[in-house]
Amino acid sequence: MSERLSAYQPQALAVMRIVAALLFLEAGSVHIFNFPPTPYEMPAEMATLLTVAGWLELVGGALILLGLFTRPAAFVLCGMMAVAYWGFHFPMAAFPSQNMGAPAILYCFAFLYLVFAGPGAWSLDGRRR
Repeated sequence: MSERLSAYQPQALAVMRIVAALLFLEAGSVHIFNFPPTPYEMPAEMATLLTVAGWLELVGGALILLGLFTRPAAFVLCGMMAVAYWGFHFPMAAFPSQNMGAPAILYCFAFLYLVFAGPGAWSLDGRRR
């Protein structure tokens, strides 16, 4: 039974990688292009920081989506999400349900997992080998 389940692990990893990347790409497109438009105003004092974060989300999300340079891209994005949580969400409140930091925590650990697990199936990294 476990042999049958382990045969699906590369595909399951790829699905997780692709879904996380698509959601991360959307976050980047909101920060850079305001698409899709959101009802939230971006604070003017955070414009530069959100622009840098947006480009990291767009470029890093695209690399993760394609499975290209997955481990280094995931490492950078994992660090970015750790900084986002501890630097911006946590100071607002201690609990993720109060500080809206649950997505940052999930992205951080999803990308940390990709650092060690690699891209899984359907990746350009796999085709390069």
